[in-house]
Formats: sequence, C-alpha cells, structure tokens
Amino acid sequence: MKLGLFLMPSHPPERDFKAGQEWDLEMLRVADRLGYDEAWIGEHFTSPWEPNPAPDLLIAQALLQTKRIVLAPGAHLLPYHHPAELACRVAFMDHLAQGRYMLGIGASGLPSDWQLFCVDGIKGENRDMTREALDIILKVWQTEGGLEYTGKYWNVNVPHPMMRTLKHHLRPFQKPHPPIGIAGFSPGSDTLKLAGERGFIPLSLNLSPSYVASHWDAVVEGGRRSGRTPERAQWRIVREIFVADTDDEAYRGCLQGAMGRMMSEYLLPLFADFQFTTYLKHDRQVPDADVTPEYLVDHGWLVGSVKTVIRKLGEMYEMLGGFGTLLLFAFDYADDPEPWFKSMRLLSQEVLPHFQSRT
Repeated sequence: MKLGLFLMPSHPPERDFKAGQEWDLEMLRVADRLGYDEAWIGEHFTSPWEPNPAPDLLIAQALLQTKRIVLAPGAHLLPYHHPAELACRVAFMDHLAQGRYMLGIGASGLPSDWQLFCVDGIKGENRDMTREALDIILKVWQTEGGLEYTGKYWNVNVPHPMMRTLKHHLRPFQKPHPPIGIAGFSPGSDTLKLAGERGFIPLSLNLSPSYVASHWDAVVEGGRRSGRTPERAQWRIVREIFVADTDDEAYRGCLQGAMGRMMSEYLLPLFADFQFTTYLKHDRQVPDADVTPEYLVDHGWLVGSVKTVIRKLGEMYEMLGGFGTLLLFAFDYADDPEPWFKSMRLLSQEVLPHFQSRT
C-alpha cells in the first residue's frame, strides 16, 4: 500500500486565499519529507469551502518546494476547459515536473459550477463533455499537425507547420502522456467506468466503505468494454483520517478541529441537499439525522490511536477487496497545525508499514 494526499483544497470561508494556499504548500512540504508518494489537488469555482479554481498554480509552486512527491490536479473539470488549451497547458506542466506529474480529470458535480458555465449537469451533459474533451486532448498530444476535429461541444484544427516558424509543439514530457486518473463518487460511477475502459487510474472519493466497494465493480465493467483487466494496485481511495497517541486525543483533534467543523458546516449539509447522506451510512436503516461527525468517526473514518487506525484500515481494506494507494483527505489546521502534522507522521511511519507488504 502507498500513501498520498487529497486536497480539495478545503479551507474555512473566512480564510484568506493566499493564507489558504500557504497552508496547502506547507502540507505538501511535510508530506514530501514524510515520504508520501503523491498528492491530488481539486478544482472548483463556486464553493467558498473549496476555493481553488486553478490547481496547477499550486502545483507549480509545490514543485519548487518539494523533492520527490508526485503532484496532480485532482481533478481538472473538463467541461470548463477548451480541450486544446488544456492539452497544451498540461503538456507544459508535465515538462516542468520532469516526471513528478499526473493528470486528474473529472466531470464536475456542483450545480453552481454547472450554472456558471451553462452546463446541463442534470441531463448528464457534463459527462458527455468530459468524454469528448478527453478524446480531443489525447488526439492533440498524438498529432504532428493537420488534426481537424468537429465535435458536439468543441472544434479543433491543429495546424501543420506554417509561415516557416510556427507549428504545434507542446507535447507531454512523459510518453505517451502523464498517468491519467479519473475521480468518481456515486455508486456505479460513470466516470469510474470510463477509467476502467481507458485503463486510467480510478480515484474513489470519501463514501462509506460499503458503497466504495461498488466502485470497483464500475471500474471492472468499464474494463470489459475495451477488453481490459483493471489492476487493484492502481485504485486510489480517499479517506478521512486522524491519528494520535490515544483514541480520546484523536477524537478531540478530529471532532473539535477543522475536520469536524468542515464536515458539520459544509460536506454534511451538501450531501443532504444532494440526497447523498445514505452513501455515508454503514447501514441504510440509520436515520439521516444521526449521520454526524461523531457517527462517521465510528462508522467510516479512520480516527483513533495507531492501534485503532491499523484495525480500522485493515477492516476497510478487506471490505473493499484490496487497493493500491490510501489518500489522506486534507483539512485546514493552519490555526493549530501540530496535531495534524503529528497525525500525518503517525500515519506514514507507524500505520502504513503494517500494510506495505500487502498485494
């Protein structure tokens, strides 16, 4: 098992944008020193709790402040980018990273983002746009010029060399392109089926393990479409984690800190509005009102002492049937950072070694 970070990035709405960016950079520096393998950084446009519309700007800074950790947008939301522009920008970033870069893509799930860009997510237009954009990006990277693509949402005409000095030249550093990951959330996720179909990295976001287990079925179903056999070692699982010397200390650090506040004020109300609360339950009979941070500590989150988290992670691993990389869901503990950094250290140095021999 490998270890990484997943940054939404999450910050309280009163946090200054620059201060939030500095906290994210500090987490990435710490993760790099602790041996975390990778970090995925989200993109949203209309959520004050997720205030980063340009994850590549954070990645560009982090590349200069870290040595080994692999960085990725997690994810660029393809409906909101012209695919030719994004293909060139990603190729350039791949060269800057010199192999420390992956590309995460997503279809977008916030209705406020849909409205901003006039995308009909209710009818699934965002998913159709994602497929078309991905096709275009891959073709732009492959062509030497002369590609003409007329799509439903975008048209692209990649020039042959012209006027002696002009030509298409922005192609990825990694061949044929950087590793590509696709994030999925809902049971039977269409985007995870796309990951399986294309042989890309599947990322499962933070649902109850009983629902996340269905994600692998979606990946396998997608693989069947193209004759691929997905490998569980590629599967990334995002999970809320807080480790401390004792269970009580971990519960306080989680529930009374940024983790508990963000869940109470943002994610749990958002899930309720989407009617997704069921996806957080270990048992569908649990009333929605009982799904609180305290409930999630006991039924899903990996919170507790080293011994407790090893047990919980082992149970989750067996329930899911195995996966390759655990992604720590990152929270904004900038006002009291030491408990969070201690948790990151305990996770990497005392919890993870118990699982690194698993296949």
